[in-house]
Amino acid sequence: MDKKSYKYVIVGAGIAGCSTAYFLSKYSDSILLIDRNCSLAQGASGAAGAFLSPLLGKPNSFKDLVTEALNFSTEFYKEICPEEITNCGVVRIPKNNEDEEKFQSYKPYMDFDFKEEENGYFFEIGSQVNSYNICEVLAKDVEKKFKYEVKTYKKENSSWLINDEIKAENLIICTGADISLIKEKYFNIRAVWGQKIDIHSTTCLSKNYHKACSLSHSTKLENENLYLTSIGATHNRIDCNLKVCNCCLSKEQLTENGFNSYTSELVRKDTQELLIKANDIKLIHEPKVVDIKIGPRASSIDYFPMVGKLIDSKKTLEKFPHLKNGSHIKNEMLSTIDNLYVLNGVGGRGYVLSPYLAKNLVDEIQKNNFLNVEISTHRLFKRWVKKLF
Repeated sequence: MDKKSYKYVIVGAGIAGCSTAYFLSKYSDSILLIDRNCSLAQGASGAAGAFLSPLLGKPNSFKDLVTEALNFSTEFYKEICPEEITNCGVVRIPKNNEDEEKFQSYKPYMDFDFKEEENGYFFEIGSQVNSYNICEVLAKDVEKKFKYEVKTYKKENSSWLINDEIKAENLIICTGADISLIKEKYFNIRAVWGQKIDIHSTTCLSKNYHKACSLSHSTKLENENLYLTSIGATHNRIDCNLKVCNCCLSKEQLTENGFNSYTSELVRKDTQELLIKANDIKLIHEPKVVDIKIGPRASSIDYFPMVGKLIDSKKTLEKFPHLKNGSHIKNEMLSTIDNLYVLNGVGGRGYVLSPYLAKNLVDEIQKNNFLNVEISTHRLFKRWVKKLF
């Protein structure tokens, strides 16, 4: 049987994969977006609050990255789907006196206009997007294949052969916390499980808030004196099978059955924790939990994302054995795996970082632009070699 061929196959249909599909679709109509789940944005991207908020702090390269990405992604969402972004602003509230002192020290280095408001600081740029709808818009022009597990991929001539069924001239892996498809040992990801809840209540909020958790603006429900508000997210580093908890699960399913390592007890505990933290920001009247979403966020060792071609560690060490002695070589001299790319490690800022990083990745693929060294996979390889020998 003939194998179907594509110029680009993207594995992972979260915000990273969908953003990559969007920018690639400007250059090619031969794109396949694959996900093992039943639809788009079913893992960490579906469990995200999808808040767009500034990173506060003194000057550093990660803050600069987030600031540039926030400016880019906010304008990008407004341009391609203005109905799916709510630019209502965010109030950032210090958690305690120590946090307040930090905020005061950050004031000279704020990248965005702000004003003091409600025991905190209001930033007009703060927004929230509809996670599923955004991904749907981004991926609307590409072919999609759901409920499909990529188990193997190998080089066949100049193409990648996926599950002995699908050919790809270029393969792009955007699978977040599950890095089972990436065989390089230097590629290190930490899974941080997050839980977000949606509530109905009689409380109406006109803007987003962030203190010990994030609290969204409210949407009025039709024909009812009730409002929908999102609260997120918890942060749990637990030992889980990364193949579970990737679909959005209803409150009833989780409460009755639990789900492997993410037990119903932990779900109830995290739900209560979120409600307490939300009430510390604003008093929520008559809250009723109507939905719970859980997913593993992918965080790298140094918190920076990982973008671009994978370094082939075996070939590189064969070519430059002196690296074992701590020698240094230029990034462009490291051997890479042809036509294999990643976009990963966006952590809890996926909706801020992903469109910006995807644009950078596609510019590298299409225009041979160089990626910033701080987001490329080169840095991880070099750290790994230094520790290994």
